[in-house]
Amino acid sequence: MSSLGYARTIAGWSVASALALFLGACSNMSLGNFGFGSSQPAAAPEPGVAPEMPATIRSEELVGKWGLASYQNPADRARTEKQAAAQCKQPYVIGAGQSGGVVMHLADQATPQELRLKGSQGGKNYIGPAGPPGGEQDREIVSFDGRVLITRFTDRDAATRYGNMVYVRCGPRA
Repeated sequence: MSSLGYARTIAGWSVASALALFLGACSNMSLGNFGFGSSQPAAAPEPGVAPEMPATIRSEELVGKWGLASYQNPADRARTEKQAAAQCKQPYVIGAGQSGGVVMHLADQATPQELRLKGSQGGKNYIGPAGPPGGEQDREIVSFDGRVLITRFTDRDAATRYGNMVYVRCGPRA
């Protein structure tokens, strides 16, 4: 190898190394902070992690006794609401959780547990365990007017088995 070729190779590696160091330093800086050696983390959340959004429904609005029924066919909704109201003799109780959530059952679970109300960027509300909204164990709140709550599990298998769950408040609001 000639000395000119050797010098070009060394120069190329030097430029590549300097570029790699520069790009590595840039990835650790927040936008608008162009100082070198800054150890401040970027203020933006990690890519792919959405910021937690509050639900538009408060857990206190769901605590109480409810008649419960379900339907698959949307044409059966009105009839199912009447059937749910008739279940107030043996109501389903949604309790207040110790951490501000609600105590309900997950799909196929015999023991109720505290679940969270979660909002989403799309404006939907969910009830489920901690984690991003719309998770596998969540149920979407399809509608809620204070007296009638309709939910649907996000898991397709659970949604097929349970259908649209209709909760009709027993007695006055809590």
